[in-house]
Amino acid sequence: MGSDPHTAHTGRDRRELAPGAVHVPGWLSPDQQRELVTACRGWARGPAPIRHTKLPRGGVMSVQTVCIGWHWQPYAYTRTADDVNGARVAEFPDWMVELGRRALVEAYQDATAGDTYTPDTALINFYDGQAKLGMHQDKEERSSAPVVSLSVGDTCVFRFGNTETRTKPYTDIELASGDLFVFGGPSRFAYHGVPKVRPGTGDPATGLSSGRLNITMRVTGLDG
Repeated sequence: MGSDPHTAHTGRDRRELAPGAVHVPGWLSPDQQRELVTACRGWARGPAPIRHTKLPRGGVMSVQTVCIGWHWQPYAYTRTADDVNGARVAEFPDWMVELGRRALVEAYQDATAGDTYTPDTALINFYDGQAKLGMHQDKEERSSAPVVSLSVGDTCVFRFGNTETRTKPYTDIELASGDLFVFGGPSRFAYHGVPKVRPGTGDPATGLSSGRLNITMRVTGLDG
C-alpha cells in the first residue's frame, strides 16, 4: 500500500475523545480504501474464510469476521481457525505494519509514536445494514499497545465508553469511510461498540457497494 495517507484530511479535524483515544476523519485516501477492500476480499475467501462468529453461550454475532496473523475466537487467539475449518490464517503483511505505524504517528502527532509498534493480527469485520456490535473490551491480547481501527464503506455510529463499565459515560461519534480511530494508553481497555450502521452512506468507488468494513490492528503479545 504505497500511497501516502496524509493528504486526505487537515490537522484540525483530529479529535481526542479521551486520553489516548483519537479520531482522525478522512485519513485514508480513496486509493488506499480501494486497496484495503481488495485485500479484505482476498482474506475473506480464505484460507480461513469470513464467518459469523459463534459465541460460547450459543449466540451468533451479526457482524462477519475474518482474521489475519492470529485467529480470534471467543475468547482467545490461535494460529489456526479451529472454529471454522482448522486452516492456518493468512500472514499479517508488512505493508499493514507500516500503515499501523503511520496511523499512530498521525493520531498522536508524535514522529516516534510508531517506532516500536508491530501489530501482528487484525480482525476484519463486515457489517451489513442490520449488523451491530455490543459494548466490549479488546482484552484477549497480552500487550497494552494501541489498537488501530480503519473504516471503509458505510458510516456507523461508534460508541466509545470508559474502562470500568459497559454503560455511561460514553461518547457517540460517526465513523465514515476513510476514518482512523486509535485507542491506547489510559483508553486501551475502554468499552466500545457499534449500535448502528447507516446504509447507503458509503461511496461505491471504494469497491464496496454496500456495508462497512472495519479493520482493527492489534499486538497480541503472543509467541509462536
